[in-house]
Amino acid sequence: MTPADFRRICLSMEGAEESSHMGAADFRVGGRIFATLAHERKGYGNLMLDPVHQHDFVTDAPDIFLPVHGGWGRNGATHIRLAQADEDVLTGAIHAAWKLRLEKNKKTRSPKKSAPRKPVKQS
Repeated sequence: MTPADFRRICLSMEGAEESSHMGAADFRVGGRIFATLAHERKGYGNLMLDPVHQHDFVTDAPDIFLPVHGGWGRNGATHIRLAQADEDVLTGAIHAAWKLRLEKNKKTRSPKKSAPRKPVKQS
């Protein structure tokens, strides 16, 4: 697979939009990143997973998936080696990152607060 395939599949997810973060293409749903091409020159796409999903992907296919170095990786950010992935693997991994982002968006969405009420003067 290629960066163009990564982009195409990311943008096929419902509500996905392409943006840019620190000079690299990123893909967002609800304004929040679920995938990036920050390491495109190294042949990687990046997926914003959680540590549990990251562990599963890396354990099942260590030749395709590896944690991003440092704190981002410890929090679930995961490289996918594009040249080693096929369409089904890439689509499944991107879908997992997109779905996790949707779930996080729902949890962090706070209810709208109404404007404070003015005290009523008693006569």
